[in-house]
Amino acid sequence: MHSLGNDFVIINAIHQTILPTQLPITLLADRHRGIGFDQLLIIELSKHADFYCRIFNADGSEAEQCGNGLRCVARFIHEEKLCAQSSFQIETRAGMFPITIHDDDHISMTLTAPIIQEASVELNIKQSPYKLILDVLSLGNPHAIIKVASLETITVGQLGLEIISHPHFSQGINIGFLQIRDNHHMELRTYERGVGETHACGSNACAAVFAGIVNGWVRSPVTVQFRYGCVSIEYDDEKKLIRMTGPASRVFEGEINSCGSH
Repeated sequence: MHSLGNDFVIINAIHQTILPTQLPITLLADRHRGIGFDQLLIIELSKHADFYCRIFNADGSEAEQCGNGLRCVARFIHEEKLCAQSSFQIETRAGMFPITIHDDDHISMTLTAPIIQEASVELNIKQSPYKLILDVLSLGNPHAIIKVASLETITVGQLGLEIISHPHFSQGINIGFLQIRDNHHMELRTYERGVGETHACGSNACAAVFAGIVNGWVRSPVTVQFRYGCVSIEYDDEKKLIRMTGPASRVFEGEINSCGSH
């Protein structure tokens, strides 16, 4: 499955036992020798929500949450008739997330507003001729948001790799480079820890919009444009909630045997 080019392998572990430690995650994530994906998502039963989702990056590290991925999981749950309702909750390491399916192109996920951990952090980066100013936020997973004048003139891969390796971010971080188009429209490119640059990232979009609202760059609602489409994000200042709405696409199905080949 994928959402705006951010692609996933989803495994239904409700009626089968899956031990992630026995899965060759990095091999399966390899786009030449395996299936290829940004994240691997494993659906399990939850004691506190309707479902639990474990999330693994392409390098095998486990992530706290994944906005685009959970919308894909929601479509999978709905289509596989694992839940009769179109609204339900999915739990991850970052907490519980209410999701509502309107149709395949409009799946909404509600998140608690990000926590700003550091505002206007200055970093000296070799690949940048000037100091980078970052806002560091947490959505259960960490994000650094950088406002740039033009996304076409920056080297996301080089900058992202150097920032994510910086001693300031010892646990790694998801980096969003955002360009403001107008008060309700921004463009975003994301470099994800454990993956590299991805075509889209839902939680990074939420972090970018929140940073944009706090800094006065944009006002809710905001359309976040990625390479292959967009998500719509609304911020409820009274309830301190963010609602992200976007598509989820199903590509193909397959089986993985116990040796990890497919």
